[in-house]
Amino acid sequence: MDHDRLAALRKSYERAALDEQAADPDPLRQFERWLTEALQAELPEPNAMTLATVGEDGRPSSRIVLVKGVDARGLAWYTNYDSRKGRDLAAHPFAALQFHWVELERVVRIEGRVEKTSEAESDAYYASRPLDSRIGAWASPQSRPIESRAVLVANAARYGAQFLLQPPRPPHWGGYRLRPDRWEFWQGRPSRLHDRLEYRPLPEGGWRLQRLAP
Repeated sequence: MDHDRLAALRKSYERAALDEQAADPDPLRQFERWLTEALQAELPEPNAMTLATVGEDGRPSSRIVLVKGVDARGLAWYTNYDSRKGRDLAAHPFAALQFHWVELERVVRIEGRVEKTSEAESDAYYASRPLDSRIGAWASPQSRPIESRAVLVANAARYGAQFLLQPPRPPHWGGYRLRPDRWEFWQGRPSRLHDRLEYRPLPEGGWRLQRLAP
């Protein structure tokens, strides 16, 4: 690796600004505004987010998942409950999310408590997935060691033959929802003097908005 070249990488952030007057007083509406702009810009995987959890051993772990629901209750995604992230959340039901829209020079960080979505919500989302993805939820013992890819292929063939066109939702697969208690919006600015606005809940309701130093 060329370490000097790596150390010399620089980028000037000059696309936009973010100030307290322009920001929405409700972080959810501010997030929906930025997500809509990411969708309109046709960015690759605009709903991709980093999910960070903490395991029983106290070690942090992160991975990319796709947000599939955003409303006043929080942000929802779907996965295997027996995966490493599922085991982490069973031990410590708190997580951090991060969206990085590189082309817009924006980052959103969200923290909060995580709970499972309802059975009805998980059923509805599972039913909306392509057939191959529904079979895949049965075929993959997510995060567990397997001997080879052939194991996955064989599992998919077996469950495909068993369920045909109507696989039920696996009992180990469903949704999670993070209920935010902290939001941060980051807009890249020149000279590394970036804009960072943080939202924290107020005891009486609503949100306190404050600027953080970059």
